[in-house]
Amino acid sequence: MKTIWIVLFSVAAATLAAVGCGASSYNNLVRLDQAAQSQWAQVENVYQRRLDLIPNLVATVKGAAAFEKDTFTAVTEARSRAAQLTAASQRAPADTESLQRFQRAQDELGSTLSKLMLVVEGYPELRATQNFRDLQAQLEGTENRITVERMRFNEAAQAFNTARDSLPATLFANLFGARFREKPYFQAAPGSEVAPKVAF
Repeated sequence: MKTIWIVLFSVAAATLAAVGCGASSYNNLVRLDQAAQSQWAQVENVYQRRLDLIPNLVATVKGAAAFEKDTFTAVTEARSRAAQLTAASQRAPADTESLQRFQRAQDELGSTLSKLMLVVEGYPELRATQNFRDLQAQLEGTENRITVERMRFNEAAQAFNTARDSLPATLFANLFGARFREKPYFQAAPGSEVAPKVAF
């Protein structure tokens, strides 16, 4: 009789330990997932700030460079595509492909903005206006914020992925399917590993 109680107690203790360990792992993954989601919201926030600045910048430049219609059209279309992807995402991208789609749209917008700034180089009177200088400074500051927030998202994704792939959490993470899928990282744009050539 005493042996049965010892066996039952041992089984109950092992079961409680497994349940406790599972609950602790689950709660930790939830906390880290929420941190990554929060950081993703910050990434979207700074990208939205850039989207909000672009119409003012285009309107300011348009007045001085009315004939550069192709550039304005490209900026407007790229902004529209980036805005659609930003509005469609409710959570951080769950896979690398989704993140790459988001990143491609943002990179395309950044590229067209660079072209717009090249157009501006031909208009010294525009560059001299306070309104343009203010917008340019805000846009440059936003680009810096984007870099910082992307880095912070990668750090939050790394913390989540590390916890997810560690024991005992890895035993439970797959039971919840997509809820605790590994988070993708922002990566450098293709070709960024090649140093730019500067000629004087």
